[in-house]
Amino acid sequence: MDGDAYYSIGDLARRTGLTVKAIRFYSDQGIVPPIGRTPAGYRRYGVDAVARLDLVRTLRELGLDLPTVRRVVDREVALPEVAAAHADALAVQIRTLRLRRAVLTAVARRGSTPEEMELMHTLARLSEDERRRLVEDFLDAAFGGLGETDATGTAVGAFAGIRRSLTPELPDDPEPEQVEAWVELAELSGDPGFRAVMRRVAEEHAELAAGAGAGGVPRPHAVAVVREKAGPAVAAGLDPASEEAGAVLDAIVARCARITGLPGDARGGDDRLPRWLLAHLEAVNDPRRERYLRLLAVVNGWPPPESLTPPIDWTVRALRARTSGSPPAVR
Repeated sequence: MDGDAYYSIGDLARRTGLTVKAIRFYSDQGIVPPIGRTPAGYRRYGVDAVARLDLVRTLRELGLDLPTVRRVVDREVALPEVAAAHADALAVQIRTLRLRRAVLTAVARRGSTPEEMELMHTLARLSEDERRRLVEDFLDAAFGGLGETDATGTAVGAFAGIRRSLTPELPDDPEPEQVEAWVELAELSGDPGFRAVMRRVAEEHAELAAGAGAGGVPRPHAVAVVREKAGPAVAAGLDPASEEAGAVLDAIVARCARITGLPGDARGGDDRLPRWLLAHLEAVNDPRRERYLRLLAVVNGWPPPESLTPPIDWTVRALRARTSGSPPAVR
């Protein structure tokens, strides 16, 4: 038959592996039209029918619809253009399927209720823009109006860096634990109490940063001082109520005095600074703040953050033994 000019449907079926029914269907659709018929009425096809059917089968297996297949085989549209568009569509489908798999895996692992599963799926399938708006709403509540901004009102400088460091970015192909973390983080960011804590800490940070003056060198945060000074005391097992702990607390208070501009000491007398530091550390030490940072690291694929709870707890216990009254405002 190789030298013949015409092929029957049976010949095409043997050469392409397609069924006679499928070839007849493509023929009826005008995708592989016959070039003639026998006196008995049987269809006959030209030598290019085998190549066209091979192309049709490949395109259909890739998921292209029949109208698009017809346009490709008739050269009404370029195959690379169709392939690129279809690849983009498949990428979206693949991302959706992977996200659904991650949600279902997370639900199976957590033993979630139907309501929790619905919430998890809703939050996980938000578009990138929708997720960004949700995060921006939380960050605006915590940092809006603080620090330097440009002509458009966008944060610049130190606060812009802080906002970036607190921004979760769920990847296109998340692992189940990233979906879990994103859902919990989204719920946490909507907690009014947590927002108030973050706002309070941010306002104090802004006041301290403003104290450096225009063009001044930013001063270290009080928590950084506590981590540096109290960390070794915690590692050594030093009792925060002991006399030996007093020297460590003195060093923390003295350093924070230079940061805040507040007077006071940890030995009695003027206790304005110790009382402010105690209130500040208790706010910073809210467990929701550390939970947010841990969830953020999971979502963004970052290493787990260092826990600041032990040195802060140690310093809070040491300060409580030496302070009383309401904390003063930072000047």
